[in-house]
Amino acid sequence: MEAGRRSKARRAAANERRFLTPSSGLRDPLSTERWQLLVSGQVQGVGYRAACCGRARELGLAGWVRNRSDGTVEVEAEGSTQALAELRLWCERGPASAQVSRVVVRQIGNTGADWFEIRR
Repeated sequence: MEAGRRSKARRAAANERRFLTPSSGLRDPLSTERWQLLVSGQVQGVGYRAACCGRARELGLAGWVRNRSDGTVEVEAEGSTQALAELRLWCERGPASAQVSRVVVRQIGNTGADWFEIRR
């Protein structure tokens, strides 16, 4: 019985390797989009950038986040439409200490970036 379990576990592990996951870093360029999100409200000085960066990395997105001089936060993220939509939903809430009033989204050209960072 023990041998049967090991064999089943090996097959399951082999099947998992067959499929790409968001964290694998490999993306299909034909199904990749890049979005710019401008987030308004009480979003600076509340840990928004660090939390956004963490969430984007969890979703397997590439791009960056930065504070703008007008008090908004700008995000450029590239990845699957589903992951981008999940990031948008997160951006509409933000971290617990943020008060988001509006998120404006527009699609922009892909860059092929493969990491997510906080910009100054």
